[in-house]
Amino acid sequence: MTAGIDATHDPALCSWVDSANDPSIDFPLQNLPFGRFRYGGEPQWRIGVAIGDQVLNLRQAGLVDHDDMNRLMQSEPRERRALRQAISEGLCHGSARRNAFEAALVAQSAVELGMPCEVGDYTDFYVGIHHATEVGRQFRPDNPLLPNYKWVPIGYHGRASTLQVSGTSFHRPMGQVKAVDAAQPVLVPSARLDLELELGIFVGQPNAQGVPVRMEDAEQHVFGIALFNDWSARDIQSWEYQPLGPFLSKNFASTVSPWIVTMEALEPFRQPFLRQAGNPEPLPYLDSAGNRARGAIGIQMEVVLQTARMAQAGHAGDVISRSNFAEAAYWTIAQLIAHHTVNGCALRAGDLLGSGTLSGPGEEQRGSLLELTTGGKNPITLSNGERRGFLEDGDTIVLRAYCDREGARRVGFGECRGTVLPTFEGTGA
Repeated sequence: MTAGIDATHDPALCSWVDSANDPSIDFPLQNLPFGRFRYGGEPQWRIGVAIGDQVLNLRQAGLVDHDDMNRLMQSEPRERRALRQAISEGLCHGSARRNAFEAALVAQSAVELGMPCEVGDYTDFYVGIHHATEVGRQFRPDNPLLPNYKWVPIGYHGRASTLQVSGTSFHRPMGQVKAVDAAQPVLVPSARLDLELELGIFVGQPNAQGVPVRMEDAEQHVFGIALFNDWSARDIQSWEYQPLGPFLSKNFASTVSPWIVTMEALEPFRQPFLRQAGNPEPLPYLDSAGNRARGAIGIQMEVVLQTARMAQAGHAGDVISRSNFAEAAYWTIAQLIAHHTVNGCALRAGDLLGSGTLSGPGEEQRGSLLELTTGGKNPITLSNGERRGFLEDGDTIVLRAYCDREGARRVGFGECRGTVLPTFEGTGA
């Protein structure tokens, strides 16, 4: 990896799109995240880039000759950088291409935003060491982390068919649940429905089957990052997960934000990848000088809980957790790619890697209700007096994130929003 700061990151750059110059906006000229949108009533998704509160139609602006997001994601890094440069120059204040670009702009509020790409496969990792430790402590007080955790990036293969874009509601899942003192399980709606504060890492360039990706090359295969909420039914999970891990407790719904913030946009927020003393050094295939020097990314994240009563009263909801990716993650993005492919597994453009729950070390930094409420034993009290151990029907969770540091323009991720509906009435118990 080499530092990729260039003219597109200049914090002094301003756009002729006025909304992009608001210091609090998620999508300034220095960001330029990619996603898909479509106009009302049409079936075809188009490739767009968010700028302020607008969407730039890349094909209409003459920047691409197709509307295939997965094809674009396969581009080589140099091609992606060239495209970013062209978009930046066209949207920059004083651009000679303003007229052509202006005709290709549409308000985000006037279009439908979809899943940012077609996701063929989805893998969920478990990189949040504070989350893993706290959850492990609830079930194994004397041995919260299993012996393999600090040696191997733990993950499982999820279900791509139930990934959904931000703003989509989902039904509370049914599943088998067994009480500790019960003779047999029963089929019931989950009573311990939870959120998980995660990031979603999107694969760009594929690798050939049988050909592992080296650490030095790993991030060339990553297109960018979005927000990700891997909803979880904890009561179903506790009964089903042994011996093969999560199944129906995880695959009923996972919510993805519509904009992929590219790795190029995140360059100014790189940090050294450091572990606390006493932790083992990673095996050689999971280590590189570049990863140690700048493998971490400082991403501030937060969770908002809005109950149905809050929504009815016009209350936006309470922030119940804040954490930082660099502080929460035991493994880097490059390490996830290198490990996922070391056995010859082929990754394809559009594949999604979930980070796992990204909790910080403090109580207020926990990224799930399982942690925030100690398994429901200590419910949190919200600002309107309501209490929550786990999610109730009508609750909405909103994830937000941004990168910010002195000498760089703030870059945001938009929001990742989902609402819990009652269990589907046609399900028999």
